[in-house]
Amino acid sequence: MIGDILVRMRGRHTHGDAFSTYKRTALREYVDSYRDETADHFVNGTSKDIGNPSWRRSFPHVLVAALSSFLFGYHLGIVNETLESISLDLGFNGNVMAEGLVVSTCLGGAFVGSLLSGWIADGVGRRRAFQLCALPMIIGAVMSGTTNDLWGMLLGRLFVGTGMGLGPAVAALYVAEVSPTSVRGTFGSLTQLSTCVGILASLLIGIPAKDIANWWRVCFCISAFPAAALAILMEFCAESPHWLFKRGRAAEAEIMLEKLFGGLYVKSAIAELSKGDRGDGADTVKLSELLYGRYFKMVFIGSILFALQQLSGINAIFYFSSSVFKTVGVPSELANIFVGLANLSGSIFAMILMDKLGRRVLLLWSFMGVAFSMSVQAIAASSLVSGSAALYMSVGSILLVVLAFALGAGPVPGLLLSEIFPNRIRAKAMAICMAVHWVINFFVGLLFLHLLEKMGPVLLYSIFAGFCIVAVAFVKKNVLETKGKSLQEIEIALLPQE
Repeated sequence: MIGDILVRMRGRHTHGDAFSTYKRTALREYVDSYRDETADHFVNGTSKDIGNPSWRRSFPHVLVAALSSFLFGYHLGIVNETLESISLDLGFNGNVMAEGLVVSTCLGGAFVGSLLSGWIADGVGRRRAFQLCALPMIIGAVMSGTTNDLWGMLLGRLFVGTGMGLGPAVAALYVAEVSPTSVRGTFGSLTQLSTCVGILASLLIGIPAKDIANWWRVCFCISAFPAAALAILMEFCAESPHWLFKRGRAAEAEIMLEKLFGGLYVKSAIAELSKGDRGDGADTVKLSELLYGRYFKMVFIGSILFALQQLSGINAIFYFSSSVFKTVGVPSELANIFVGLANLSGSIFAMILMDKLGRRVLLLWSFMGVAFSMSVQAIAASSLVSGSAALYMSVGSILLVVLAFALGAGPVPGLLLSEIFPNRIRAKAMAICMAVHWVINFFVGLLFLHLLEKMGPVLLYSIFAGFCIVAVAFVKKNVLETKGKSLQEIEIALLPQE
C-alpha cells in the first residue's frame, strides 16, 4: 500500500532563518488555543455534537472554480466541428500539418501551464491563480476568433492552452481544500462534470460552423465571457484556508473557514489544519525533493496514475470516434453528441457515487470497464466478427469506453492526488503529475493514427486494454481509500509526524 511505502520516508527540512522561526512559533501559539478548546470534542475533523458542515456554504465557491473546468472542456472540443471552416477561411485547407498544429499547439501551451501551476498557486494563492488562468484564455479566445492567418490562430491557441493547463490543476487543489470532508468527492467530481458540459457545449455550438460563414469566429470569441466571469467572480470567493494557514496567515484562514463552513466549525477546522502543520515555510519545497527526494515515490505514483489514465486510449476514442460512427451512417455531429452524452452521464453517476462507494472502488471498476470495452473494440475489428455486427459492436464499445472512463478513471486521479499529497507539496506535486498527463496526451493524439496503420486495430486496442489491466493491478497495490477522511488525516497516515 502507498502508506507502507511512504511511511519510511523520513527527514525534516528546517530553516535557519529567524523570521521563519518566529512565524512558525507565532502560528503554533495561535492554534494551540484551538487545540485546547476542542481536544475533548474533536473527532475526524468535526465535533461529535455538531456533525458535518453544510455543503451549501462552500458550493458557490466550488461552482465558480468549476468554470475553469468548463473552459478546459470547451476549448478541448471547439476545433472538432470548426477545424474545416477555419482551414478554408485561413487558407490552409488540405495542409494536414497545419491542421495538426491548430490542435497540438493548444496541448503544448497546456503542458507549460500545468508545469507552472504549482508555483503560481503557491506563490499568489488559489484565487489569483484562477484569475491568471482566465487572462490568457480571454486573450487567446479573442485572438483566435479575430485572426486572418494561421499564425494568429496558433498564437491564440497557445495562449488558450496555457490557461487550460493552469486551470484543472488549480481547480483540483482549490476544490479539495474548500470542500467539507463529507462531500469532497462529490465536489471533486463536479469539476469533471463541468469539463464534460464544456465539451458538449463546444460540440453543440460548433454544429452550424459548416453552414454559416464565420460562425467559427463566434465559437471562439464567445468563450471569453465565461473566462471573464471566472476572473470577476473569483474576487468574491474564499481563498483556500490551507494555503493561508501554510503561509502563516491563520487569522485570515479562520475568516475563510467561517465563510466556507460556518462559525460553529472554525475551531475544530483550525485544530485539524494544525494537525498537518509541521512548521514548514511556504517557500521550502525544492524540486529535488519531488523528483528524487523524500516525496519522490508519492509523485511517481501520481504520475504513473495519470500516465495510465491517458494510456487507456480514451483520447484516441475522443479524437477519432467520428470515423467509426460514419461507417454505420451516423453523421459526425450526432456521433460527437452521443459521445458527449455518454461522457456526461458517466460523470453524473461518478459525482453521485464518489462519496458513497469511494475513490478506489470507482477507479478499479472504471479501468476494468474500459479494459472490457477496448477488448470488445478489438474483437469487432478482428476476423471473428464481420458485417453489420462488427460495426455496431464498434459503436457500442466506443460509448461503453467513454461511459466507463467517466465513472472513475476520468475524475478520480485529479481528486485523489489533491487529497494524498501533503499540504506542503500539494500544488507543486500536482503540477508535475499534470504535466505528465499532458505529455502522454500529446503523444497518444500524435501517434494514434500512425500506430493504427502500422499495427492494425486489433493489436492497438488490445494494447490499450492491457494498459487498463496494468492500471487495475497498480491501483490495487498502491492506492488507498480517502473517502470520509480529512486532508490532514490522510497526510498524517502517509507521512506521520516525528
